[in-house]
Amino acid sequence: MKLISWNVNGIRSVFNKGFVEWFTMESPDILCLQETKAQIEQFPASLLTNEPYQVIHSSAEKKGYSGVATFSRKNILDTKKIEKHEYDSEGRVLVHELEDFFLLNCYFPNGQRDHNRVPFKLEFSDFVLEKMNELQKIKPVIITGDFNTAHNEIDIANPKSNQKSTGFLPIERAWMDKFTGQGWIDIFRHLHPEQAGAYTWWSQLNPSVRERNIGWRLDYFFISKDLLPRVKRAEILSDVKGSDHCPILLELE
Repeated sequence: MKLISWNVNGIRSVFNKGFVEWFTMESPDILCLQETKAQIEQFPASLLTNEPYQVIHSSAEKKGYSGVATFSRKNILDTKKIEKHEYDSEGRVLVHELEDFFLLNCYFPNGQRDHNRVPFKLEFSDFVLEKMNELQKIKPVIITGDFNTAHNEIDIANPKSNQKSTGFLPIERAWMDKFTGQGWIDIFRHLHPEQAGAYTWWSQLNPSVRERNIGWRLDYFFISKDLLPRVKRAEILSDVKGSDHCPILLELE
């Protein structure tokens, strides 16, 4: 089973940058998108009739903002949102139940440059963690998406100069410590513990930043320990363009 996750920074934008050709070539069993920035009726029509995929979405009430969508050709038994209005109104989470695991497609809030939304981000993160711990009592869990936080110094090109930047604040990184401390496995880092320069986001303010690979690793697959024996590979698809993020991949037996 091949799962891919990608913050597309606008489904309509990425659609015009080779998305369909890429999607067809990769042909994942499940594709999780974040920051779709569209209501479902605004999605390109060909994506909604792309057999054999079913499309499940959660859009923000605010137009052109946030939003997650999942394309799946695997049988999804049930889907719920996170079931808290302040998060669902921003289209931040889809909770899918498959035969042998739960899958969360998740877009964590950005703390903002003035750190105004950091408390909201941390409250959201705790709520998601609580939900995951509940679900894990039933069957294993995978969570994927844009966490908007680089966990450790190896996950960011310039750790020293970003100590006071949201996405690398000590309080945000401490939450990631708490998350992994409760047994959730960052599967890319588990398989590639020493790999530096492995980033998934590059600022668009300076086009040369991506060319020089001055980035952050903000996008993750975390899994329950029970799924570890099934993992074949976890990769960052950094050559794929079209967004300020690149896709990430998890393949299971």
